[in-house]
Amino acid sequence: MSNKHRGLLFVVSSPSGAGKTTLCTRLRGEYAQLRFSVSYTTRSPRPGEVDGREYFFVDPATFTEMVTGDEFAEYALVHGNTYGTSAALVSEALASGIDLLFDIDYQGGRQLKAKFPGDVVLVFILPPSLAELERRLRSRNTDAPEVIERRLRVARDELRHYKEYDYIIVNDDLDRAYDVLRAVYVAETVRCARQAPAAEAVLSGQQILDMGVRPPREVG
Repeated sequence: MSNKHRGLLFVVSSPSGAGKTTLCTRLRGEYAQLRFSVSYTTRSPRPGEVDGREYFFVDPATFTEMVTGDEFAEYALVHGNTYGTSAALVSEALASGIDLLFDIDYQGGRQLKAKFPGDVVLVFILPPSLAELERRLRSRNTDAPEVIERRLRVARDELRHYKEYDYIIVNDDLDRAYDVLRAVYVAETVRCARQAPAAEAVLSGQQILDMGVRPPREVG
């Protein structure tokens, strides 16, 4: 009998500029067992991106064939490009006890939860205010004014779907927001449903070899 826990699908969403990427990068850096879910996309690679690392880059015709073949756990049109997650890769990760981190919007999160209802945790990173979000976007100096306006319109739409999420974290202070995100992840990995194999292993006289998450770090 294996005592390995069942994997977790950890979805983190936020409007552009709310700090999601920074928080997720920090979480992955602390927990090696949390792997980034690599999506398929029809957009072109950006400088420095590698096929199979950041994304699987495919042409629109190939993406459409995958949709027709029901190969995606979720897919959505975002900023003019389509993105999707392989259902086969997700199922394999869950069965292997691998935790996957998803950087997708509410559309993808909704589809993922419909296909894997007991395995998905949805977290929304909220900016302190729309005014602060706009300030962050403009301070980047990377987007044209019309792009920023579009991102703000999308942000307002995304915020209307907050009730679909399990947790909401306000990123008014990066360290505090990270501590909350980390706490959510650790708590979800030790839910009874995911650690039941370990409990059954103890009852049968086996020694637990893998609880799926490291002990909390020391504070102070």
